[in-house]
Amino acid sequence: MFHGSIVAIVTPMRENGEIDFASLRELVDWHVQSGTDGIVVTGTTGEAPTLSASEQLTVISTVVEQAAGRVPVIAGTGSNATDKTIHLTRKAMEIGVDACLLVTPYYNKPTQEGLYRHYRAVAEAVPIPQILYNVPGRTGCDLLPATVGRLATIPNVVAIKEGRPEQARTIIELCGSHLDVFSGDDITALEIILAGGKGVISVTANLMPAEMHQFCEAALAGNVTLAKQINAKLAPLHKDLFIETNPIPVKWALFKRGKIPAGIRLPLTPLAQAFHEKIIAAMQAAGIPIED
Repeated sequence: MFHGSIVAIVTPMRENGEIDFASLRELVDWHVQSGTDGIVVTGTTGEAPTLSASEQLTVISTVVEQAAGRVPVIAGTGSNATDKTIHLTRKAMEIGVDACLLVTPYYNKPTQEGLYRHYRAVAEAVPIPQILYNVPGRTGCDLLPATVGRLATIPNVVAIKEGRPEQARTIIELCGSHLDVFSGDDITALEIILAGGKGVISVTANLMPAEMHQFCEAALAGNVTLAKQINAKLAPLHKDLFIETNPIPVKWALFKRGKIPAGIRLPLTPLAQAFHEKIIAAMQAAGIPIED
């Protein structure tokens, strides 16, 4: 259903924290023109936890309107409350997104049975394609392959975002054609795609959309040599864009590229001065123009 380089798009903000919708629209156009295969809006990289419900829906609506059907739009609508997740997912469906990305309920630390029932409840309540999102380092719980296998039998559960190659391979073997697998980390994308994954939900694509599209296109076509060449060029970004908590580094890098203002919301803070040279070096290695 979806494939390739799917950007986990940032939410541009002014220095006072207000959302910069004009910059957001410009980013969407840039991604479409650069070949990005899909857009995830209001995910982790989009600072969804800092947005009010109304802001989240307005950001989603803005991206859907600007994309205008040119690329699929996937909305992050997961939360740690099942009823809230159902509400946000239904609202996103009404706005016109193509799918929703549902993070595992964070902080609650549900059991595997609780995770299964949570996702089943959302899928049954809202008839839109849904992508599971497993990121234990942020949520405190791990959606295990056996539970993913149970969820894969639900018709509108179509994919999972999983960044760990070993877990991704297990899910691919277990679910086969019933569920698509996307890497959740740029640094593992090549390994997961070559193992049968369908692409990556990418942070690096915020900065290098054309190159990430080309990388995924090559990897999915089995052109391993070209995929490795592109991946090697982007490897410093894959690594250093997580030198502080995502999306701190990528938003600073986009600011230095002249694409967005410098704003970010507490409790996240601007990139520490000690890391500026590291990010600049990674950008220069990838051939990214930098504004003074």
